[in-house]
Amino acid sequence: MKSLSKNTIACAVSLATAITTANAFADTQITVATVNNGHMIEMQKLTPDFEKANPGIKVKWVTLEESVLRQNVTQDIANKSGLYDVMTIGMYEAPIWGQRGWLQPIDASGSYDEKDILPSIRSGLSYKGTLYAAPFYGESSMVMYRKDLVKAAGMKISDHDSWDHIRDVAKAINDPKKGIYGICLRGKAGWGDNMALVTTMANSFGGRWFDEKWKPEINSPEWKKAVSFYVDLLGKYGPPGASSNSFNENLALFNEGKCGIWIDATIAASFVTDPKQSKVADKVAFAQTPYEVTKKGSNWLWAWALAVPVATKHEAAAQKFVRWATSKDYIKLVAKNEGWASVPTGTRESTYENPNFQKAAVFASAELKAIKSADPEDSTLKPSPYVGVQFASIPEFQAIGTTTGQMISGALAGAMTVDQALNNAQKAAERQMRQAGYY
Repeated sequence: MKSLSKNTIACAVSLATAITTANAFADTQITVATVNNGHMIEMQKLTPDFEKANPGIKVKWVTLEESVLRQNVTQDIANKSGLYDVMTIGMYEAPIWGQRGWLQPIDASGSYDEKDILPSIRSGLSYKGTLYAAPFYGESSMVMYRKDLVKAAGMKISDHDSWDHIRDVAKAINDPKKGIYGICLRGKAGWGDNMALVTTMANSFGGRWFDEKWKPEINSPEWKKAVSFYVDLLGKYGPPGASSNSFNENLALFNEGKCGIWIDATIAASFVTDPKQSKVADKVAFAQTPYEVTKKGSNWLWAWALAVPVATKHEAAAQKFVRWATSKDYIKLVAKNEGWASVPTGTRESTYENPNFQKAAVFASAELKAIKSADPEDSTLKPSPYVGVQFASIPEFQAIGTTTGQMISGALAGAMTVDQALNNAQKAAERQMRQAGYY
C-alpha cells in the first residue's frame, strides 16, 4: 500500500480543522436585543456582511423601544433565561452586572485593540479593569441649534451658556404659528429618558441624587429650582405633548425644522447634519451644554454597548458578533457604505484621529470635547457617594430613577405640581433605600 506524503497529511489535517470550525457554528442562530436607534438599524442592515464572513452563524434581531429594551434584558439576565445571546446595555448596567457575574468578559484579544477605546467609555463599561460590554457608540450631551433662527432673532449661543440665556434664546425664536418651537427637550418618563436630561440640569443647579450618607435629596431646593425651570421652559417654548417625547421624537421634530434648540445626545449630530435625513442639515450649529451654578455634571456620559450574558448557549458565536460590530473594521464598513459622517462615534480614538472623519463630521470636535469633559467620579457640586453623571451606579437606582421620571413627566403634563412630583419621588426613594439597607 502506497504511503501518504507529509503534504497530503497536512492538507487533510487542515481540511478537517476547517470542517470542524465550520461545524462548530453550523446552524447557530444568535439573538441580539437592541434599541431602535439609527446606528443600531444600520448595524442590522450590515448583518449580511457578518454572516458572509462567518458561515454557519445567523443573526436574529429583536429591536425594541429604549425603556422596553431595558425591562426585557434586565428580566432576562436576572432570571438567567438565555433568551438573548447579545444584549444592548449601557454604562449603568455593565459594571453592576459584571460584578454580579451575569456577563461574560468581552473577548478583547488580538487585533481588537481595547486601548483604542476612549478611556472614560472603557472605564464605564468595566468592573475591576475587565471589560464586560463593548461600546457600539458613546455619547455625551450638547446643544444643537438652528443658527439661522438664532441669528435672525439677534441672539447668540456659546459654549456653556447659562440656562437663563438658553431660555431667553428659546423665547426669541419660538414661533408656534410657523410650526417652530423654541426648544425641544426629553419629557418622556424613564431613568434613561427624561431623567438623563433632568439629572444633568439638577447637577448644574447644585443638586445631587443622594447625600454622603445615601439619603435621597430629590426634593431639595436645588432640585426644585431645576425642575421648575425645566417645566416652565418646555411649557412656554416647547412643542405640544412634550411629556411624551424622548430622543427619537425630538430628532424627528428637529429634522423637520420644528425645533430651534435641542439639547440631547451628541450622537444625534450625525443625523441632524445628514441632508438625507434632515431638512435643516446646513443650518445646524453646536455648543457645549448650559449650566446654572456649576459646570459639574452638566453634560452626561453614556455608551450603548454589546454584552454577552452568561446564560447564552452560543458564547463563541456571540463573542464573534460583538467583536465585529464594535471593531475598527466595522467603522470603516459603515464609512464605505454611508460615508464618514455617518459612522458610530464616541468609542475609539482612531475615529477622531482619522482625517476623513474630521473632514466629514462638522460636529467631531464638539462631540469629543463633551465626552471628555464628563466626569462620573466628580459630577456634583456637593460631595456624593456614587459614581455616575446622569445616574447613580447602584442597583436601586433603576427603580428610583424610573419613579422620579414618572413624577416629573406628570408635572410637565400638568397632572401635578413640581413640589408634589418631587415629594412623591423623595418618599419612594427613601423607602427603596431603607429597604435596601443603606440607612
